[in-house]
Amino acid sequence: GPEGAELATATRTAIVAYAKQFLGNPYVYGGTSLTEGADCSGFVMRIFEHFGIEVGRSSRDQAQCGRAISLDELQPGDLLFYASGNYINHVAIYIGGGEVIHASTPKRGITISTAYYRTPCKAVTLFD
Repeated sequence: GPEGAELATATRTAIVAYAKQFLGNPYVYGGTSLTEGADCSGFVMRIFEHFGIEVGRSSRDQAQCGRAISLDELQPGDLLFYASGNYINHVAIYIGGGEVIHASTPKRGITISTAYYRTPCKAVTLFD
């Protein structure tokens, strides 16, 4: 009902705000710490865990969560996945306005990028 939709909107907003607190923190391959360093999927795992949402550890696990959506359905708090060939190797959180927050690279750390810096191969929502 409408209460569910309002709750989802509030949670989406809260997820984006929470994720932004960690901007500038380090990217560490294999890491799952929002402060000491995380990789792309470790970052996503910890952000969603804070809201009681279990998404799994790897970007491939996370791509199997929730419901696949089209790119024009994206809302803040949805997940975008990127692949090399057929292999999903990166995940980011959509924050609205055509942008994502993600643990990017060791050089860039946790940062905001355009959602289309690479072509997303899949989008997933955890809110239905």
